[in-house]
Amino acid sequence: MSQQSSASAPLSPAPPQRDPRRWWILAVLCSSLFVIVLDNTILNVAIPSITEQLDASTAQIQWTINAYTLVLSGLLITAGGLSDRLGRKRALLLGLLVFGVGSAIGAFAGSPEVLIGARALMGVGAAFLMPGTLAVLVRTFDNEERPKAIGIWAAVSSVGMALGPVLGGFLLDHFWWGVTFLINVPVAVVGLIAMGALLRESKDPVDARPDLIGALLCTVSVVALVWAVISVPGQGWLDPETLGAGLLGLAGATVFVRWELRAPDPMLDMTMFKNPKFRGAVFGGILSAFGMAGSLFLLTQDLQFLRGYAPLEAGAQLTPMAVGVLISSILISPRVVKKLGIGKGVALGVTCSATGLLTVALAPDDGYLVLAAGLLLLGGGAGISGPLVANALMSSIPPERASTGSGVNNTLQELGSGLGVGVLGAVLVAAFSQHLPGGLGGAAAESFPAAVAAAGDDSGLLAQVRDSFADSLTVSQLIGAAAVLLGGWLAGALLLRADRADRARAAAQEADAATSGPGRADGTADDRPVQPDGRGE
Repeated sequence: MSQQSSASAPLSPAPPQRDPRRWWILAVLCSSLFVIVLDNTILNVAIPSITEQLDASTAQIQWTINAYTLVLSGLLITAGGLSDRLGRKRALLLGLLVFGVGSAIGAFAGSPEVLIGARALMGVGAAFLMPGTLAVLVRTFDNEERPKAIGIWAAVSSVGMALGPVLGGFLLDHFWWGVTFLINVPVAVVGLIAMGALLRESKDPVDARPDLIGALLCTVSVVALVWAVISVPGQGWLDPETLGAGLLGLAGATVFVRWELRAPDPMLDMTMFKNPKFRGAVFGGILSAFGMAGSLFLLTQDLQFLRGYAPLEAGAQLTPMAVGVLISSILISPRVVKKLGIGKGVALGVTCSATGLLTVALAPDDGYLVLAAGLLLLGGGAGISGPLVANALMSSIPPERASTGSGVNNTLQELGSGLGVGVLGAVLVAAFSQHLPGGLGGAAAESFPAAVAAAGDDSGLLAQVRDSFADSLTVSQLIGAAAVLLGGWLAGALLLRADRADRARAAAQEADAATSGPGRADGTADDRPVQPDGRGE
């Protein structure tokens, strides 16, 4: 080869170096995510002890649970936007610090009011942590390792949800209720030190001003919508409080979208929704969360009311689901995406989950092996589709908007989960009221324990109540399975179309490059002198 030809050949860029600390970074991110998810489920086991020792009313207990959910959901998008602009490392450190302080206050709370405030403070911290963990993850791992890393991240989240009741029951057997909050403090301290040492700062390179009006509109609308959703099981769909909050949320969301489209520095770039891959990941995630959360809500009632398990025992019975998520997220999901792609992989995962839910719905009361097989399928399918949807979402948005995109996804999934519980819970109540034997109705139709109390000592009537609830529960679970299947297939279809569009675009670019040759894009020779780094002057 002549000296001239060798000089005119551009040098191949060196492959990017992988961060040698990347798996340690993932461990820190996952440990922070684990305590957030764990705290949201571990509290349910501690509620009876808190009620007794703090002399809390039912309304105060509801606020203890809802304060965290409302603040977390309302701030997710805002916190994600601030993280992108001010720095993701700063946001993670702030979130972990606030979450740890809130946990310490909650552990030693002497009144329900202090506990409610602590839970709200923990929600603020979690809102900065949840989108930040995924945003930092996708910037730390390259395209080859990212599916495996996201699989581990998703597995930790799911396992945390499943282990919450079991760990909570163990702790309450040996300590006072405050230890369910106190266990978060050492994790927060270690996480602060590790994040400070391991993470590099990253943020949106554009120096944009914070969108304060957008943040306010977003927070108000999301809080109102979430309030409406969580009010449905207790108040009903047509209650003035539910309707008022829902209408306020919809109006606020409409104004928010219009503002973001016109704002000079919008907090949420609405053009992200033009990307079919982003739409498929987001809306499919909503529908899947709807079916999964609603079905698991029904499953806990099946385990406790019909199969006779105590709350701690019911949590332990969900272990096969956690095992399925853990195995499939880490080992199966990365292989599925390589062989089938994201669209077909999501469709496969939700098919497994729907089959698992169907198996659970039809499992006999005395057949735990059938129930365990259904739970294993349910968890295995979620472990396949969950990481693929997260990977599709994060790969469809600009890296500088990673926290915002993750916040949008988490917010909409919170809404989907709440709607799943509300809608399928309403279906259960409606079906139960129709199946109840004559003479029982009104308040007795609102729940299984109320119907049992109304039936008294009449064994025949108690058997009819049990059969009626079992039939109603089966119908509701089947509807949940259908929602998971249809939602996942919709997401898979949208993602498959996006995959095909990406491949067609890449093929067109390769064809253009081959036609234009090694010179300029118009096919003419590039006779500029080449510098030692391979770039023209």
